[in-house]
Amino acid sequence: MSEIKHILVTNDDGISAPGLLALAQEMRKFAEVTILAPDRNWSGSGHVKTLDRPLRIKEVVLTDGSTALASDGAPSDCVALALLGFFDQKFDLVVSGINTMANLGHDVTYSGTVTAAMEAIIWNVPGIAFSLGTNEKHSEPLDYSTAAQIARQIVERTSFHTLPDGMLLNVNIPYLPLDQIKGTRITRQGLRVYRDRLDRRIDPRGRAYYWIGGDAPTGIPEEGTDVGVVADGFVSITPLQLDLTMYSVIPTLEAWDWNLPSHPESLLEQNFPDGAIREAIQKTK
Repeated sequence: MSEIKHILVTNDDGISAPGLLALAQEMRKFAEVTILAPDRNWSGSGHVKTLDRPLRIKEVVLTDGSTALASDGAPSDCVALALLGFFDQKFDLVVSGINTMANLGHDVTYSGTVTAAMEAIIWNVPGIAFSLGTNEKHSEPLDYSTAAQIARQIVERTSFHTLPDGMLLNVNIPYLPLDQIKGTRITRQGLRVYRDRLDRRIDPRGRAYYWIGGDAPTGIPEEGTDVGVVADGFVSITPLQLDLTMYSVIPTLEAWDWNLPSHPESLLEQNFPDGAIREAIQKTK
């Protein structure tokens, strides 16, 4: 990566989230920082592109007295706005976070934190997503200082190298004091275990509505995965790409007969050679 002079900081927890400010403050020790983040919480929003309405941006003052910009769009919208020309200056890096909970395994497709970094890759700017491995039952205010320091160290390390085109980094940091974090590991995506439930309720007017809820997800702590590494007290760095092709099955699928008949009657006749269903279809015409 060439010298990092200008960093865009965003998140999915919203412009007032303490994790955003902690990340921005550490990034300021390294480069010029511009903040453009959603004006509300977009957790679990995934990779969103808002096309059916205009997007608006306003200036806000953060708790440390610094100024930032907030948009009514999703995290990926914020990145697109920044990289498509809202700012006159160019960006050398997009960092997203610090998310209040880990983004492990299949979380990356849901996470607004991670998909903000994905949006950066689409516009040929390196992206790194940072998340904190807290427990959902944690009730006290979170301390982001350790995660923010580690985020700065990771950004500094990447500045000495060139990240491959089309790749982003998904970083998950255990919620531990700095002296208890065992180190850093390069990992692959692990397996998240979701325990979602559909809760059906009735509003005061007798109409049904639904909540998707359930218990907090867990994971299978397999060695070498983001789930396993964070559980063991290490920082997990997972290289991701937008290409979701399952290359291993392409030869198998190519061996299948994909020459489908042009008429539905012919397809049915292949499966039911006695012609009974074909005769039934003819009678309905």
